Amino acid sequence: MPTAGGLRSVPAMTRETIVRLGGVRKEYGETVALDDVSLEIRPGEAVAVMGPSGCGKSTLLNMIAGLDRPTGGTVEVHGERVDEMSETRLALFRRHHLGMIFQFFNLLDDLPALDNVALAAQLTGSKPGPARRRALELLDELGIADRRNVYPAALSGGERQRVAVARALINRPALLLADEPTGALDSRAGEQVMDLLLDLNQIGQTLLIVTHDERLAHRCASRLIEMSDGRVARESTLERL
Repeated sequence: MPTAGGLRSVPAMTRETIVRLGGVRKEYGETVALDDVSLEIRPGEAVAVMGPSGCGKSTLLNMIAGLDRPTGGTVEVHGERVDEMSETRLALFRRHHLGMIFQFFNLLDDLPALDNVALAAQLTGSKPGPARRRALELLDELGIADRRNVYPAALSGGERQRVAVARALINRPALLLADEPTGALDSRAGEQVMDLLLDLNQIGQTLLIVTHDERLAHRCASRLIEMSDGRVARESTLERL
């Protein structure tokens, strides 16, 4: 895996916070998924969110990503109120300012690795040539340029996750969101993804990682948020392993 020196530094952010949640509540019928959650994430932080299934951690990530809307409270990301945006504006905002990594990769099976990455840039208005050059650059930095013409079904789990990371990074997002990024990987591939996330944070990428994996949290994050019954139960500073 590449070291931090193999990935280009993220431009320094001037905003005091990348994420600010104020008294966020989310109800699904009679079920309260989030209950008065307030949270700030500063530029360059790596924050892990942990807790048992059903505690609200994935709902929290979905609020920040604008994939779901709060019943009450405010959600501000990169200086903008995502809870007030139209669906069209939200889609554009995500493409330009957020990168997302999922447990099961969410790659397009009918496109090779390079095109899976380049498409994300083209959706923000980049022309095909520059988008493909940027995609190849990222795949090279992540150590899989030789797999650029391979379709997802023929890639290993670790390779697919690195393609997904390249896709998430292609538009130079202010915030990278990772939802159980090692959950579908074997231990070796999981270690590779942990190394990659740590490298990204060390060059300035702001991270929010939702995980059940204590090793991932302690390896990659500098702050831990523990959730229980839709609330933030505890916050702590982590000493990275």
